[in-house]
Amino acid sequence: MSVKVEDFLTASQEKAIVDAIRKAESLTSGEIRVHLESHCDAPITRAQELFHLLKMDNTKEENGILFYVAVNDKKFALIGDKGIHAKVGDDFWTSVKDVVLSRFRESEFQNGLVQGIELVSEKLATYFPWDENDVNELPDEISVS
Repeated sequence: MSVKVEDFLTASQEKAIVDAIRKAESLTSGEIRVHLESHCDAPITRAQELFHLLKMDNTKEENGILFYVAVNDKKFALIGDKGIHAKVGDDFWTSVKDVVLSRFRESEFQNGLVQGIELVSEKLATYFPWDENDVNELPDEISVS
């Protein structure tokens, strides 16, 4: 059954995810985005394209993180820029992806994304703490294509 991307999350679920992003970014100079679209053949390749299109590779400290969901294909990818990746390595991304996907398998999409955001924010806060000169470089809202 096909789901419209706009109907994947309720308004209150979207608000909870955006609130989680804002809370996370209050602790770090890192930038977190969530992007939804309906279809994708290669989620990692598509997430990498979107990472660039959403200008996530232009952050000052190279510490942007993208949660990508292809709604109808039930595919997920998690991409981190080279600054954060150099600090956490592949095992970290795998562990976060496992948590998110375990919630997704239970149709708990909001919970999966919020838990993933909380996990990445802990690492971002450790390696890229917020300071008074921090500027929110990217929108916090969920993007859709």
